[in-house]
Amino acid sequence: MKIVIAPDGFKGSLSARAVCEAVAAGLKQADPEVEVVEVPIADGGDGTTEVLVEGTQGRLVEQMVIGPLGMPVQAVFGILGDARTAIIEMATASGLALLPPKLRNPLNTNTYGVGQLIQAALDHGCRDFIIGVGGSATNDAGAGVAQALGAKFFDTEGKEITRVTGRTLRQLGHIDTGTLDSRLEESGFRVACDVKNPLYGPEGAAYVYGPQKGATPEALAELDEGLQRFAELVQRELGKEVGNLPGAGAAGGLAAGLAAFCDAELGPGAEVVLDTIGLREIALGAALLITGEGRLDSQTPYGKGPAAVAHLGRELGIPVVAIAGAVTCTVEELETLGLAVAWSCSRGPESLEEAMEPTRARQNLELAGYNLTRTLRLGGRVARPE
Repeated sequence: MKIVIAPDGFKGSLSARAVCEAVAAGLKQADPEVEVVEVPIADGGDGTTEVLVEGTQGRLVEQMVIGPLGMPVQAVFGILGDARTAIIEMATASGLALLPPKLRNPLNTNTYGVGQLIQAALDHGCRDFIIGVGGSATNDAGAGVAQALGAKFFDTEGKEITRVTGRTLRQLGHIDTGTLDSRLEESGFRVACDVKNPLYGPEGAAYVYGPQKGATPEALAELDEGLQRFAELVQRELGKEVGNLPGAGAAGGLAAGLAAFCDAELGPGAEVVLDTIGLREIALGAALLITGEGRLDSQTPYGKGPAAVAHLGRELGIPVVAIAGAVTCTVEELETLGLAVAWSCSRGPESLEEAMEPTRARQNLELAGYNLTRTLRLGGRVARPE
């Protein structure tokens, strides 16, 4: 019997690889003959680079770049096994975690460092790009990326803006893309984007995500006005509509900028990851798919890794079981996901801190894998009542 284990990481506790290993150990202890295939996954957020690099036998590249406030930071990107595809998580160069709380203000930050990572990947021969857009500290509509790649921005008086930020977007009067890196024309971009927010407006990047990046209530209107100005200029000068593009508001509008300057396609992060690692092909012939994440909840159906695995299982006719640290979904939500079973691996009353302790989490997952295999074997011997 072939079982494929394809979980996301348990955030703050175990990586996706560690989850795979723990569940696999339990399966093999219960049935040494079972064929277990371990496939760590991600949803475009934390851990995506590592998952894709490992899954394709690629490599990591460290790169010094300009951080969200203009200071140097050590960032990293991945080159996949085909030596042509780069995976870049924007948070490694322009993420909120790079800034102490007192310095978080999207009026002052930009995505220049992300553009530098793209440029470095181009120098390494990459021409296909996967961009993860979670955890941003920015609200510059990706203008910083474009600047790093050669574009020039001017204010309404014709003066060049040397560092575009959330604050200076309102001043935009002209964008010169004639100096963009010509290698972009032979490159393709996919943005791992789970949100559907437009670029600006009440549901846009500034009003929905600005507060968590340190924006004051007074700053939100200024940020939103800048995003609208950017969209109008892109429409007028580049002939591209990004203001109402679903998902354009991701990462402070970075998704919009990548669509505008790099012709990027926006798609669900988990689907991008599963496609890249070839989970469909790996799963063929499997009797069971096992997935999971730290918490299965009401948000899981919306772009999370287990939802993508469940969808794939339905397409292939393979039952999917989820193992999570906590399961708070309703019955209706589980039905929507299409999971055969969803189990919590918790073994009894324990605090969140205790449950997330790595050694205990591994033990819990190993026992869950063991019990799952024993249950499958029992199911073959228990007859249905007449």
